[in-house]
Amino acid sequence: MDALLRRALFAFESEKSHDLALQMLSAAQSAPGGLALLHGLYGPSKQKPVELMGLSFPNQVGLAAGYDKGAWAWRALASLGFGHVEIGTVTPKAQPGNPKPRVFRLTEQNSVINRLGFPSEGADVVRARLTMERPYGCVLGVNLGRNKETANEDAARDYVELVGRFADVADYLTVNVSSPNTPGLRALQTGKALTALLSAVVVARDAAQQSTGRRPPVVVKISPDLDDADLADALQAVSDARIDGVIATNTTLSRDGVPTKWNDEAGGLSGAALTARSQEFIRRVRRQGGDKLPLIGVGGIMTPDDAAARLDAGANLVQLYTGVVFGGPGLVRRVVERLGG
Repeated sequence: MDALLRRALFAFESEKSHDLALQMLSAAQSAPGGLALLHGLYGPSKQKPVELMGLSFPNQVGLAAGYDKGAWAWRALASLGFGHVEIGTVTPKAQPGNPKPRVFRLTEQNSVINRLGFPSEGADVVRARLTMERPYGCVLGVNLGRNKETANEDAARDYVELVGRFADVADYLTVNVSSPNTPGLRALQTGKALTALLSAVVVARDAAQQSTGRRPPVVVKISPDLDDADLADALQAVSDARIDGVIATNTTLSRDGVPTKWNDEAGGLSGAALTARSQEFIRRVRRQGGDKLPLIGVGGIMTPDDAAARLDAGANLVQLYTGVVFGGPGLVRRVVERLGG
């Protein structure tokens, strides 16, 4: 079934095929019995529950942000067997993202280059699609980003606004300061700028708790392109701001592992070409961040063995994205069962 789906979807250009996949999943979750059917077809036969950041995950495998930016099909995606689903990136105001074409499938390298640039319908529209229903115990995360028009010195305002909009419906919140596709965003990853931003987010989350009674953990997603000094700086900010965890990694600007014809194609690289770089970066995060730091590993996880290697490198949970594009939804069950054995 995965091979047939891939053949059908790969007949279209990359972004169109992704949109079609989401439309099919959305239709399935709206149909009577659709979620149960998806779970029956793809749900894992065994899984290993995990407690992390005060949350109970039914298994160690999640869906990375970027796949379902608008929360169009998150309940269907949960029904495929994911232990957590992270929707977004969501921005406060609606914005179109970068001009098309902006997604490029590197089929021979099982990789993707994207420069989407946070296309978003805006916080209010996305929030309306979220409920407290959690199919099959799935944990729901919301990935937060600033609007393109917002200057870095005002970025905290956007993130604080988003915390206020989603703190009562998300199980955890992710601060995305590592996408390479929003101009200047990565400058927020280190130094006093990151400490100030994360501290403002934590204050907003704690303030929201007073009215909602809910206190979702806050994690920050970082780039695999940080050198040791910048990584140490980022982890110090995480500690100083009392952030609950780290997601490593976002896409890379490196073009290692792909033909030179892609060198000048702007955007972040994901997939198999990122596997080795992400694996080594996770080792560095664990080594520098210490044993107690909650760590979610993502980037270039294309096989169950790749996922197991991330746990061996120090990750507590893993997330898939490009691996599902090339391997199909059946990859979720294979990874969950590999890690749950």
